[in-house]
Amino acid sequence: MPFRKEPPHIHGSVSRSAIVLVNLGTPDEPTRSSVRRYLKQFLSDPRVVEIPSRIWWVILNLFILPFRSGQSAAKYRTIWTREGSPLRIHTAQQAAKLQALLAERGHEDVKVAMAMRYGTPSLPDVLDQLKADGCDRIVVLPAYPQYSGTTTASIWDAVFKHYGQVRNVPELRLVKHYHDHEGYINALRDSVQAHWDAHGRGQKLVMSFHGTPKRTLELGDPYFCECQKTGRLLADALGLGPDDYLVTFQSRFGKAEWLQPYTAPTVQQLARDGVERIDVLCPGFTSDCLETLEEISMEVRHDFEANGGKQFHYIPCLNASPSWIHGMAEIAEQHLIGWSTIQTPAQREARRLDAERGAQNAARLGA
Repeated sequence: MPFRKEPPHIHGSVSRSAIVLVNLGTPDEPTRSSVRRYLKQFLSDPRVVEIPSRIWWVILNLFILPFRSGQSAAKYRTIWTREGSPLRIHTAQQAAKLQALLAERGHEDVKVAMAMRYGTPSLPDVLDQLKADGCDRIVVLPAYPQYSGTTTASIWDAVFKHYGQVRNVPELRLVKHYHDHEGYINALRDSVQAHWDAHGRGQKLVMSFHGTPKRTLELGDPYFCECQKTGRLLADALGLGPDDYLVTFQSRFGKAEWLQPYTAPTVQQLARDGVERIDVLCPGFTSDCLETLEEISMEVRHDFEANGGKQFHYIPCLNASPSWIHGMAEIAEQHLIGWSTIQTPAQREARRLDAERGAQNAARLGA
């Protein structure tokens, strides 16, 4: 396997630390062609679809992509903003605000970058740029609070594949999950409480997580259990009893059985049972996206109202809320322990000299 082209190593250079915030991804545009490229990359990942590759290639390319691309593009258009994809916007804001807060807390020498597992900016491109920036210690922070082989493990696959072609591999730390981290639970509590303070409280709080096939649980994936724990901890933080909230699973795809209870049928039944108002949030998504803004706030809202429900309140994701940025900083600091993250005057001068030598080396190599 050939090695990737790398910037020349500068002996005596000062290494930097970096955090890569990795989200799932998004199409670049809400068009059929752009969505098709995105879906093909996403649905070709064997971590996402565990069907024999030859069989799945036929299903994906002859049946799913030709039809689903246009349908998904139409849905993306309903949530697209003038600035672009909501998921990309929120993730970029999180990365920028996390870097600013870490600097305020004394970690001036930590660079925070955003990457996408599928789509752009791609994880390999971001890792290459961090190497060029002199980052030799990297924390990979998934945007997924709950671990799953279908999501978090796919990030690890991409990281290891990338560095399999790199000669000078940086020191790596991988954040597996933070489904029960105090900073994350507190941020969720603050979000729900702020919504209740402004709009009142519904009869039920529905916590809708992204679903996975039930088979993944049976094969040892801890995702279902971690979702349940998040739900229980959030309910405790809000002072809710067992009858005040529900944990459900959305985004079922295909005919196989997925984790239950399913969100849409549960909400429909609540309305038929006479529950007039529900509040719904999606704790497994740290940034609002198609699955929250279109599937939940539009489609599931319609299901609730069509079955007699009166008030459907969608509580936005954490996005770049101050409480969540503080929670992210706490998670990041735990994984930065032992690394030099504060620039001294001598390090600033060394960084300036590194940049000069790097430019000189690049000029010589170019000549």
